Amino acid sequence: MSVIAVVNRKGGSGKSTLATHLAAHFANLGVPVMLGDVDRQQSTQSWLRSRALRDLPRSAPIVGWAVDPRRVLRPPAGVRHVILDTPGGLRGFDLARVVAFADVILMPVCNSVFDRESAADCYAELAALPRVASGRCKVAAIGMRVDARTKGADVLASWARAIRLPFVGVLRETQSYVRCVEQGLTVFDLPEAQAGADTAQWKSIVAWLDPVLRTVRRPELRGNASVVRAPSAEAARASVGAGDTAPAARVAPAPTEPAARPPAAVPVRAVPVRPPVAAPTRTVPVLRSLLGWLTAPRFLHRNP
Repeated sequence: MSVIAVVNRKGGSGKSTLATHLAAHFANLGVPVMLGDVDRQQSTQSWLRSRALRDLPRSAPIVGWAVDPRRVLRPPAGVRHVILDTPGGLRGFDLARVVAFADVILMPVCNSVFDRESAADCYAELAALPRVASGRCKVAAIGMRVDARTKGADVLASWARAIRLPFVGVLRETQSYVRCVEQGLTVFDLPEAQAGADTAQWKSIVAWLDPVLRTVRRPELRGNASVVRAPSAEAARASVGAGDTAPAARVAPAPTEPAARPPAAVPVRAVPVRPPVAAPTRTVPVLRSLLGWLTAPRFLHRNP
């Protein structure tokens, strides 16, 4: 299962539109999806309620989830992708928390100097985080509401190249997205003759996203199964000593030659032996306790 987060600090950049269309894209391919709403406005949840009133035989279920730290929710069996719609103004610990959950971050960017500067600052902070710097969390930008009659797409592409941010496509400015979202639909739910120009713009986005998602391997998140870890050597020895019915045969250590005694004239001083320091475990990272990640659903926990 993979987690895709839609992130942009600036409000009105099209995060909810992008998140709902990503969820509908996978659902129309028959892939069960969970759509999580981190934003307090809960825009995607109202969209899901409108969508539930529609008869969409081609669409797989889209499970709604309003992110609430007081409520732990496990993903239903078979969910392959989680889409997170995040609020504006993410920075600092809140931004690092989202990156710790996500495998892919998509940044919707409109063509204005204010949007580009805000997105550049956000990407600079993202690039400094360990998961992004190491490549475990991929980041890409998508141009939103770009007028095809202008050079907005070229301007955004040049801007992304200047800051070394992958730019994977643009979505044109059209009322089709507005009308679809109001009715709980997406352009993927419309007939091809009506939305062919819009769905064609998604091909470059999907072409970049699909191979990235195929490389995500989360063996601990297969269905609803819990993680089963191999016990350590110390735990195995403790279980044998606790009364196992068939303990493993113990092999006596081979006799060793006695150590030669030091000369009597040379005094021998006892050197205190320090106990070995246990290596830090990675099951609960320190940052997780600092940021309060233990209150988040277990299926979203990631090592930083």
